[in-house]
Amino acid sequence: MSTQLPSLASLRAFEATARHLSVTNAARELNVTPGAVSLQVRELEQTLGVTLFERRPRQLVLTEDGASYFATLRRAFRLMREATEELLARKRAPMLTVSCTPTFAAQWLVPRIGLFEQVMPGVDVRISTSNRLTDFRSDGVDVAIRHGLGRYEGLASERLIDDDPVPVIHPALRRKQPLDTPGDLAHHSLLHDVHRQDWRLWLDAAGAEGVDAARGPVFLNSNGAIDAAKAGDGVALVRLSLVAREVADGVLVAPFPEGVMTGLAYHLVYPPAALDRPSVVAFRAWILEQARARSLDDPASPSLKVMS
Repeated sequence: MSTQLPSLASLRAFEATARHLSVTNAARELNVTPGAVSLQVRELEQTLGVTLFERRPRQLVLTEDGASYFATLRRAFRLMREATEELLARKRAPMLTVSCTPTFAAQWLVPRIGLFEQVMPGVDVRISTSNRLTDFRSDGVDVAIRHGLGRYEGLASERLIDDDPVPVIHPALRRKQPLDTPGDLAHHSLLHDVHRQDWRLWLDAAGAEGVDAARGPVFLNSNGAIDAAKAGDGVALVRLSLVAREVADGVLVAPFPEGVMTGLAYHLVYPPAALDRPSVVAFRAWILEQARARSLDDPASPSLKVMS
């Protein structure tokens, strides 16, 4: 059997009185008379069957029950105020939530998002970074940018940027254990980020045989795998543009810089119904144009392999 809640008016009267420890100040805040506040508080005490205040001359003191109840109600009223403010803020400025991996956010989306805000100044963009798959209903996400083969059941998927990775290795490790052909990877530790299938796709495309694609440690993102490769812990599979400086400085070596076609790419993913919202339509048009015009890693570079 569910407990019937006291009236909201009596709860508001108690919360304000407990916060001020003054009926007069609570009445002023609630824009009612002190007598009305006192009546509401006494009705609440009767409904609950507890005494909430000790009424001393010229002073109100919360009882133990009153202090405990006030602490909970204060949090509840704060949450209601915050929820109301958030709702009103959403009405004032439409919010667009974009989910993407931390690496993509830091290297590509964040440096450019100001350009979208110039095009759509009335849209409040929220970038949610995650490596896991997005549940558009429960996560409150409008669109996602994901790395993979672009097959997402029930969702629209548009190819943004081709992303063919290459193996990189520390030169000292390569001198110690040669890496001249893809098959030589059988003698190396493979460094994975969360996209564990990438090594399997690359090895298949390169025609490498006898290499266990599942072997080796897994890192949360590409940066972890790159750092491990720089430390000589194994071979990382990354986009060459991510380590262009390390390769130029000789910190890492890319034995197969031409790469192989794996079919991997960054994709814009969204439920088809999302295009009913003008903010999603605008973001889709903007990011497709950005993908056509600029490279993945250099916002000023015009070169890019793109399929729309």
